[in-house]
Amino acid sequence: MLGKMGKISKSCRDWGMPLLAMMYTRGAKIKNEYDVAVVKHAARVGAELGADIVKVNYTGSPESFSEVVMGCPVPVVIAGGEKMETDKEILDMVRGSIAAGGAGVSIGRNVFQHDNPEIIVRKISEIVHGTEK
Repeated sequence: MLGKMGKISKSCRDWGMPLLAMMYTRGAKIKNEYDVAVVKHAARVGAELGADIVKVNYTGSPESFSEVVMGCPVPVVIAGGEKMETDKEILDMVRGSIAAGGAGVSIGRNVFQHDNPEIIVRKISEIVHGTEK
């Protein structure tokens, strides 16, 4: 997959197209896909292969996620992860990511499967853009 990403990265550069790389830490050798060391490594690999933005798992706290952000030379956004039970869980994750220096979010199921997607998107947007009341 990394070889293919290198080729895609070159094509993106040739076309002047930005590349977002979803750098998820999965596989038989990964004991914990949220481990800061492996997430940080994956983010860095994505950047070094030419990604303009990397999308990774949130590592669970602003302190640990700041290591990921500081170790990556391109903007880092978080994935939404598994379906969460409460808005508080979603919004706390977003707050933690932004507090750690994350550039934004790329959340799917926790928005699309939400009872009111418009409201949750508005709340997430307020956090990301620093307008939360």
